[in-house]
Amino acid sequence: MNQIFSVQGMTCGHCEKAVTTAIRTLDPQAEVRIDRAQNRVEVQTEQPREAVAEAIREEGYTVAA
Repeated sequence: MNQIFSVQGMTCGHCEKAVTTAIRTLDPQAEVRIDRAQNRVEVQTEQPREAVAEAIREEGYTVAA
């Protein structure tokens, strides 16, 4: 299932890696694409949307509703 999130606070490559790692900890098979300029994170996963959003929030980023 393709999920798209608007994520605020990603400013560098380290941020991208932190978000990717958080999502892949939840689902090691997840495909993650990040467009930092657009504050966009696209995730291909079977995990519930809220679980993915919470994993991103736990890294300190804001996920828009």
